[in-house]
Amino acid sequence: MSSISTLLNDTVIIHPPGFYIIAFQTFPYISVYIIFLTFVYVVTLMFNILLISIVARDYCLHTPKFMALVNLAIVDLILSTCTIPSMIKLFLFKDNFVPFNLCLVQMYFYYAVLSLESYALAILAYDRFIAICLPLRQNLFNTLPIMFCIVGATWVYNLGRVTHSTVIMTRLSFCNSVRVNSYFCDYAPVFRLACNDYTLHWSIASTSSMVNLLVPFSVIILSYLSILVTVFRMKSVSNRMKALATCIEHLVLVAVFYIPIFSIFLVGLYFRSIDPDQRVLSLSLATCIPPCINPIVYSLKTREIKTRALALVQRIKTSP
Repeated sequence: MSSISTLLNDTVIIHPPGFYIIAFQTFPYISVYIIFLTFVYVVTLMFNILLISIVARDYCLHTPKFMALVNLAIVDLILSTCTIPSMIKLFLFKDNFVPFNLCLVQMYFYYAVLSLESYALAILAYDRFIAICLPLRQNLFNTLPIMFCIVGATWVYNLGRVTHSTVIMTRLSFCNSVRVNSYFCDYAPVFRLACNDYTLHWSIASTSSMVNLLVPFSVIILSYLSILVTVFRMKSVSNRMKALATCIEHLVLVAVFYIPIFSIFLVGLYFRSIDPDQRVLSLSLATCIPPCINPIVYSLKTREIKTRALALVQRIKTSP
């Protein structure tokens, strides 16, 4: 195996030309699965772009809620784009080699955007909390500038954090296997191939997965506990139902994203008891399906989006 050697602190660091992605070795219908994900990707692009376009074109939708929704749609687009096209290349066209630097780029975008997805759901929970629990103080706690700052802070934090964890991958030597058992250049499967000490990388991966899943999830839980307390203090049953109905679509997205991610990342990272192909299949579904479902759920459940989407379709039909 040819290699590139660099000198770092008097230690030779060996970087291979790249890695070979070898997931789904025992999966019998991989081509069918990839075709299914291609369809998912097309739907993801269509609905998320439609959602962003509707909000961008309509000044009435330039509110904190819809800014948070556009943030989620942008995150969904990037998350799908950094995984599904590479899977098509790897498994449909049988080109499973990924150059070393491109591997780091894919790793960076995947984990930065996956964390951003988690924070985007927490931001939407914050929006629901303010709207239901503090309706008279929305102009104080939930304005467009405040929402812009919250969204911007999550981007700066996650892009900066993942930059560090990706850069330190260059300190590892890969002098034996370069076969990555995943569907992309996955952080843990890659650093476990190193032939020098990767304790720092394991610590960062375990801490990061805990913090950047549990902190946003805790915000969501606390927001909905406060919402439930507020709702059950309402005297009118119809007002209770109306308030809870505005949270349904968000709760669906939270369940679709967090349930599989928690089970895969936390169990796989600490116990390593998941079959490699089952882990890869579950993880790919957990990261590819939510970006497809998110805009559809909001389009169907949010009256403003549904109304404007139908008007746009009617305009296209009637245009010459």
